[in-house]
Amino acid sequence: METISYTIPPEQDGATVRHILRARLRFSSHAISRLTRAESGILVNGKHARTVDILRAGDVLTAETGDHRLPRTAVIPGDWPLPVVWEDGHLMVVNKPAGMTAHASNFLPDTPTVAGALAWTRGTDFLFHPANRLDKGTTGLMVVAKSGYIHNLLRRALHTPDFCREYRGICVGCPEAERGTINAPIGRDETSTVARMIRPDGAPAVSRYEVLARRRGLSLVRLLPETGRTHQLRLHMASIGCPLAGDWLYGTEDSALISRPALHSWGLSLVHPVTGELLRLRAELPEDMEKLLGPST
Repeated sequence: METISYTIPPEQDGATVRHILRARLRFSSHAISRLTRAESGILVNGKHARTVDILRAGDVLTAETGDHRLPRTAVIPGDWPLPVVWEDGHLMVVNKPAGMTAHASNFLPDTPTVAGALAWTRGTDFLFHPANRLDKGTTGLMVVAKSGYIHNLLRRALHTPDFCREYRGICVGCPEAERGTINAPIGRDETSTVARMIRPDGAPAVSRYEVLARRRGLSLVRLLPETGRTHQLRLHMASIGCPLAGDWLYGTEDSALISRPALHSWGLSLVHPVTGELLRLRAELPEDMEKLLGPST
């Protein structure tokens, strides 16, 4: 079981265990309640502690960060390739291939899943906490927390300087401006069970783009989401007249061109929520997008 430790500084002498867990280590009330029921959930100087105990300067407070429960529903393991780009005891970053969903779905029961691939290699009791989700057709870097505690910290950091994502997309045509910001709220398309649409009463959604290359009537674009709405990048590019190649929902389906929306989670900058280490990771374009773009001239 992974743990996190904190040495009490002089200015926090006299604080309770609960206060430090909440204010400094950012455990939720629910997580603290789970810790109190675990044999070694909370330790002070290596000994069992209660949340009401008073801490003194120099004390070392240690709390378990792992989950204390089994998955709510059984995950069916599958021998599906899922490269791990980076990993430690708290989180991992995987390079998701196209055609794989995060979790099993009643609509797509036979589709490979990230949860199933991890259950195959890590065991069926491995709890899967995706910090950033990718659509079935989107490839690239995806962050997986190994506990609800780490997942909560990552979700708080998402779309801040501590957790930035960079995508590559190939769109049909080319935006009028070489770079720009798309600020268009997104809500549900009430005529569809899947689609979203730009609508004034939608949730705020902001994306930045930059054209990197133009070839054969297509453009390679750098995409930086500042929010995380469903289908945000796909819908935003379509809203400026440049849908992603192969986007059957917001553009034109053309399996001869590419069999999925041409979107790839290319880069990641993440401050590790426990160690403070700055992670800068990259996943180069997959083969189908390289082939679609063609050689540079």
